[in-house]
Amino acid sequence: QVQLVESGGGFARPGGSLRLSCAASGFTFSNAFMSWHRQSPGKEREVVAFIGTPEITTYADSVKGRFIISRDNVKKMVYLQMNDLKLDDTAVYYCNASGPEVISWGQGTQFTVSP
Repeated sequence: QVQLVESGGGFARPGGSLRLSCAASGFTFSNAFMSWHRQSPGKEREVVAFIGTPEITTYADSVKGRFIISRDNVKKMVYLQMNDLKLDDTAVYYCNASGPEVISWGQGTQFTVSP
């Protein structure tokens, strides 16, 4: 059974930092492309960061230089380090896995940036 479980959401101040985590199970993690997406109220879900295999990364322009995606193939984890946070970073953040044997989403974790 494929599972993606996000954690680490909550609150942060503008300019602050926070790290989101996603624990994966039920598929061959090292073969899967992993990504973080987010959805704000009234907006479509958008991709924030992507990490492939090998670990080539891409980022949305809105987070480039502030967010860092990484993965640990031994622990089957993917992380999103978020720095220099802005109010517009407020959203539900979702973990996604895409690969030869999996296309799956996590349940999402709410993250709010507030003064």
